[in-house]
Amino acid sequence: MLPREYLLRRRVWAGIGLAVIVALASGASWLTDFDLARALRAFPEAAGWAVANFVPDAAAWRRLPKILDKLNETILMAVASSTVAALFALVFAIAGARTTAVHPWAGLVSRGVATVFRNIDVSAWALILLFSFGQSAYTGYLALFFVTFGFLVRVMIETIDEVSTDSVEALRATGAAYTAIISQSVIPACLPRMLSWLLFMIETNIRSATLVGILTGTGIGFQFDLYYKSFNYPAASLLVLVVVLAVLAIEVSSNAIRRAVL
Repeated sequence: MLPREYLLRRRVWAGIGLAVIVALASGASWLTDFDLARALRAFPEAAGWAVANFVPDAAAWRRLPKILDKLNETILMAVASSTVAALFALVFAIAGARTTAVHPWAGLVSRGVATVFRNIDVSAWALILLFSFGQSAYTGYLALFFVTFGFLVRVMIETIDEVSTDSVEALRATGAAYTAIISQSVIPACLPRMLSWLLFMIETNIRSATLVGILTGTGIGFQFDLYYKSFNYPAASLLVLVVVLAVLAIEVSSNAIRRAVL
């Protein structure tokens, strides 16, 4: 195919794709009665209202100790659920990885369980568990635990199959026991990547715990919901600012640990 014909075909397909996107956007706007022009006109007014109301005042700053206490509760919940889920995920990953599976059925069961837990969103887990355990920190802990467990099982299985294949085969050739293969080859070879994924999930769960807290009545999420529904916008804005700064600080620390480990 000549370069000119190739470029012409690419332009045709790009035009078709753009037309499809415009048609879908127009159809969605019509079905939902969304007016883009009106939304754009209302934006300056909305921004002005936010600037006027979402500014921490002296009364909001007096609530800072309570906000920090709730933030600490949320961070501890995210860290605890992530680390405990990682321990359970490691067991299922070793059983489910092709390199270390004790039986083919073990791999199928492990992957199936991980798929179920991973594909249900954390907010859905929170709502499901809410009926059983009520509004409590335990409900939020379990919701974060289940999602983290499902995700880490998958990435740990992939890590084990990618990293440790050669060393496992070498140890098997020498007649090493299964426990020796796991402790001397699989875990040391995969630990840096697994730690990196664990840090990623801790970051994610700190953000998710805010939403979960709104549903379960715990942590920083519940405190934000309380301020917002009582029209205490200055305190709500201070809470959001504290959460953003905490997430940024944790991300910087996590990246530094990753660079040191990897």
